[in-house]
Order: sequence, then structure tokens, then C-alpha cells
Amino acid sequence: MGNDADDTKTTFGGESLAAQAMGSIDPVTKAVVQPIHLSTTFIRDPDNAYRSGFAYGRADNATVRELEAVLQMLEHGAAALAFGSGMSAAVAVFTSLPRGAKVLAPNVMYWALKNWLSNEAKATLGLDVRFIEMQDVDAVRAAAVPGCDFIWIETPSNPLWGVVDIAAVAEIAHAAGARLAVDSTCATPVLTQPLLLGADLVMHSASKYINGHSDVVAGVLVTRELDASWQRIEKIRASHGMLLGPFEAFLVMRGLRTMHLRVRAACANALGLANALRQHPLVTEVLYPGLPDHAQHGLAVRQMKGGFGGMLSIRVRGGEASAIATAARVGLWKRATSLGGVESLLEHRASVEGQGSPCPPDLLRLSCGIELSEDLFADLDAALHDAAAQTS
Repeated sequence: MGNDADDTKTTFGGESLAAQAMGSIDPVTKAVVQPIHLSTTFIRDPDNAYRSGFAYGRADNATVRELEAVLQMLEHGAAALAFGSGMSAAVAVFTSLPRGAKVLAPNVMYWALKNWLSNEAKATLGLDVRFIEMQDVDAVRAAAVPGCDFIWIETPSNPLWGVVDIAAVAEIAHAAGARLAVDSTCATPVLTQPLLLGADLVMHSASKYINGHSDVVAGVLVTRELDASWQRIEKIRASHGMLLGPFEAFLVMRGLRTMHLRVRAACANALGLANALRQHPLVTEVLYPGLPDHAQHGLAVRQMKGGFGGMLSIRVRGGEASAIATAARVGLWKRATSLGGVESLLEHRASVEGQGSPCPPDLLRLSCGIELSEDLFADLDAALHDAAAQTS
């Protein structure tokens, strides 16, 4: 990495490692910002070898490696791989499983991945996928034995924000001879490190909080061990052309440097809004693990360190029509899909997911950004009242 203090990096906190991109210094120019390596091809040695470690840009890239090194350390893993999207990272994991593998996945999870698991993964990969309530540890235990090969969990789960006990599910998975992967996109490495709790893999849609500026699509996997399963995922990324581009890797690294500040600001906004909205006459329910009456609040306190995430959902009095009308009337909040950016986003999630969605029709999903919390509340409050007046 070209840093004179490489041997002390592991003693630094995550904030320091992220802010300085692990303190890496370009060895040629001594620049504090890493160069972008755009070349797709590399010179062979006279004996036809590739001692530089690089051969062709579809399989590997130096700028991507810089990003992977930081994320590996933040998640306390053995290695990391960056992908062109969160979906491609997840698909690589499931593609690496043997045909006919028995998979457990959550009833409530990222909708696009659930659709893929329900259809393409079964039809083209022959996976035996069963969806269960992952918050119920007894249900997981019953489903995992006998013969489970792989468990995928998402915590907090999008968009109802249930919290799954990672350590408990890891113990169940390993007792059954299965491996556990965690989609930790909404927790981020700031709040939870699943590998330290027993998970074998952690996945992030780096488009969200890791990048944080709604201008890059990216994904990442981090592994606890350099095993045969990880080697298969590496080969799939290379052969399927799933590598993140170097310029995108640079942008994600730039966003990563402020991740801890952004996530904490979003968490503070989400907690403040959740407390204010639970008293709102036009809101029937607030779904947020930071609230004491949340079903898994105690688990969230133990498992999420320093905050409960920047995501929450509300159910609007008056049903679907009132929820959609509220979304139509916000100003500061932006009606848009995605999450984890510096700007606050709002959407009627059931409309996005369509038929079969577990979302109640009166639900609005909120991604809190870093704006002033009083401005966010005032804008949403006005939209709720305007919608109520229109639909009453």
C-alpha cells in the first residue's frame, strides 16, 4: 500500500481507516488520494508470466483492490470482492452453490433479489429456496435441519425493518452444516459487523450508504475465510464480467471516507423522526428498530452499535390513497427509489414491488439523509395534513 505505518493500521478505528482509505499513499507520487487505474491490459514479463499480478481488466483492477482492502478491514474479513451492483454480488453467491442446494431466505427482504430467487435461481440454477420468518429463531432451527446448505438473511430487513439475530442463526447454520450470508446494506459496517457474529459472508449494496451520494451502482462481498466457496465466487466474478469499474471504485472510495459521519447523521434523523411520527395523528404505526416498542428492539441494542439505521417506514392513516397522496406532496423529501444517500428519499413501496409484496398498502418507506431533522419533519407533516384534507 506504500504506507510507512502499515503495521499499525489494525490498531486504528473504523472511522480512521475509512477517512484515510486505510492511510494508503501512492508510492510513486506520494499522493494522499489513490490514482484511478484505467488500463484493461498489462505487459507480460519476458518469460510470459504476469508478476505484476494483473493480466486483464475483466478479472481484476488496482483501484478496485484499494476499495476492497478498506472494506475487508472494516468488516474484519479475510478478503473482499467488489461487483458492478449489489444484485450481481448476491447472484454470484447463489451461482456458486451446487445445483439442488437447499437455501433458506427471509420472507421480507430486498424485493428484486427475492424475485430472482423465486424464479431464475430455481429455474436456471436448480436451487431449492424456501422463504421463512428469519426473526423467529425457532422457525429457522426447524427449517435448517435436516439438509440445509445455505442461509441468507437481511438485517434490518427492507422495508419492514425487522432485526435478525445473526449470532443465533450462524450457530444454527453451522450446526446444520450450512453457511450463512448476511445482507448488511442498511446496517452498514458502521453499525454491525456480521462476520464477528459468526456469519461466513457479508454483502452490501455499495450503491447505498457505503457510497452515499446516489451516483454509483456497486456491490461488495466480504468473506470470513479464504475457502473453496470463496474461490468459486472469485471465478464467477471474473468469468461473468461482474467486476466493478475503476472509476466507480474511485467514487465509492471517495464516498466511503465520510461514511461514518453520514451514517450517524442519518441514524440521528431517523430516530428523531420515528419518535416524532409515533405521536402523529395521521400516522398509525412507525416501523423502526430504535423504538422501545419495536419487537426486536432489545436485539437491535445488542447487535447494532452506535445507532439503529437511517431507514424507517410509516403507515399512513387513511390507507393507500392517503399514503400515495402524502408522497405526492412532499417537497424536501424526494420521491425516488433507493436509499442511503445524503438526500432524504420517500416512496410508496407496495407500488414499487407490485403483486405479492409483503408491504401494507398504507406504508411509506423513508430513507433519512443528512438534512436538518426539523425541516424533514415539517415537510412530511405538511404533506400528511395536505393529503388528509384531500382524501377525507
